[in-house]
Order: sequence, then structure tokens, then C-alpha cells
Amino acid sequence: MIEINNQELKNYGKPFIVAEAGINHNGELTKAIEMIEVAKRSGVNAVKFQTFRAEEFCGDKNQMFTYQSQGQKITESMFEMFKRYEFNYDEWLQIKQKCDDENILFLSTPQNRSDLDLLLKLELPAIKVGSDDFTNLPLLEDYSTTKLPMIVSCGMSDLAEVRQALDAIGTFEGYPTILLLCTSQYPTPPEDVNLLKLKTLANAFPDLVLGFSDHTKGILASSLAVGFGAVFFEKHFTLDNNLAGPDHWFSENPESLKDWVDSIHQSYQMMGDSIVRPTSKELEMRKLARRSIVILKDTKKGDKLTEENIGLRRAGNGLAPVVMKDILGSFASQDLVEGNLLELKNVQ
Repeated sequence: MIEINNQELKNYGKPFIVAEAGINHNGELTKAIEMIEVAKRSGVNAVKFQTFRAEEFCGDKNQMFTYQSQGQKITESMFEMFKRYEFNYDEWLQIKQKCDDENILFLSTPQNRSDLDLLLKLELPAIKVGSDDFTNLPLLEDYSTTKLPMIVSCGMSDLAEVRQALDAIGTFEGYPTILLLCTSQYPTPPEDVNLLKLKTLANAFPDLVLGFSDHTKGILASSLAVGFGAVFFEKHFTLDNNLAGPDHWFSENPESLKDWVDSIHQSYQMMGDSIVRPTSKELEMRKLARRSIVILKDTKKGDKLTEENIGLRRAGNGLAPVVMKDILGSFASQDLVEGNLLELKNVQ
């Protein structure tokens, strides 16, 4: 069990839901502020950004990157693209303050230790590591010195790499860790979601809190992940799917984001508990829908009770069918009226 923002997170527990703003603010503070407002209205627990300096994680400034935007293929320098999406410290302060004003938790993924140090000044409550750095073991070890809960996505990884990453973090020694199932395909087609991996991860690491970083289109995948025990959820969203940029076209819009959040909560509600027993409403329905032993025709005192004068009919608030075989062959202790429920005092 892990606690974030005073909420306890455990598998099959109450969902903790994050709206992933990522870089969909397009480097514009006004858009970032508006995204926080949209996230708050959707009902999520937190809104998450990405904090980086392009110089510190793009190796070759001339490396080209092709992505889909506004229905077209765009090719440009990866460095120049990420450079446009940077915020300075003062802008991050304003973003954090807006989150506080809206009473929504602020999260952000740092790309380097320097980014984390900036976020720590903003009282970051937990550290999110993306799939791109899941095998960056020195970085994981460095981040774990903060003692903050770590939320790590394991896209592009096999089980051995998952174990290595968790070992580097210190998960097996009790470091608070949440592992997110993730497929690094945008969007992820249904055949590549592989939610059964959640069962594999739960069996391999039974004490680990699990979640789902959802890159599919629509609400179904996360709803199903609830049934596999996932408790932490994140998904990209945008103000408008037609905005320019690499992630807008596959992200949830403000309306579908709320649908996604609502579906997760409803799925959790549907999980209920594992005790096999009728609900309170079923107890009422049982009286109407189940059958009892009913007098089929007027019967005189002393007459033998047979299938001709008693039978099984609604409603279900009398003698249960299970005692029918014991009643047959007995005798009426008094005159019986057709349509009445048979009672034990009527039998001798």
C-alpha cells in the first residue's frame, strides 16, 4: 500500500486518476492553465506535465522526428520541437499555484536530475518516470534518494528489465513504488494492449501496487484494467484534437476525458466485494421472485397433502421449495384455503 496526497493506493482499491497534459500545452502558459481547469472539471486526482530542458536529453540537435499533426505528417528537429515546449521556473511556479488554487494535485515527469531538483522546490509529492527512462538505472537510483513514491511505466520492457528497474529503485527493500503497465505505441491498437500482463506482474511481484498508463483511444481499456486490480491510471488529454503538435490527435478531449474518468469510477463500483451473498435489493426481490409452497385448492383438515393440493408458486416469503419433499404425504392440521401460503403449523 502506498499513500499519495492522503489517498491510500492498493491493488483493487479506489482508483487514483491522472490527466496527462504532457506537452499538449504547446509551450503556452495560458494553455497549461486552461488544461488544469479542464482536468479539475473531469474529476481526476491529479494533472501531470513533463519537465525538461531539450539540451539535457536530446543528444543530436539535428536528429529529425516525424509525427502526425492536424492530419499531416510533420518532420522537424526533435531538439527544436522540445525546445518550444519548455517552461522556465517562474512558469512552473504559476502552473503549480494554479493547481493549488484548483485543489488538484500537481505532478510532472522530470527528464533529468536537474529537472527533478526544480520540481522538488515545488513540493512534488511523487516522481513519475516514463517508459523512455525505465532502463536508465543510474537515474532511477538517483531519484530514489529522494524517498518520494516513484511511479514508473514499463513500456518497451520485458520481465527481466522490469525486475532490474525495481531492484535499482529499491522496491524489493520496501521503496514505495507503483508500476504502470504501458505500451509505447500512440495510439495503442487493441491487439497490443495485453492487459493480461497485469496478472503476470501481480504474480511476479505480489506486493507491488499496479496501474495502467493508457495510450489507447477510448475508455474501454482502463475500465477493463480495473478488473485486473490496477489502481493508478493516466491518460493523455488535450484542449482540442486539432491543435498542432505530436500528441493532440490521439489524446482525449475535455468531453471524452470526463467519460474516461467516469468509466473508471463506475468500473470500480461494479467490482464490489467478493462475498457471495444477495444485495439488500435482492433480498426484497427474493420475496417476489422465488417460489414457496402454496395451497392449490381448498383442503379439509385431515386431508393428505399431495401435488394436487399444494405446489410451488410465487411469492417467495413462505416455505422454501427445499422442504417440499418432506411436506408431501403429510396431512392438513386445519382447513386450508386456496391461494394461501402453506405454513408449518398447517401440517401434521
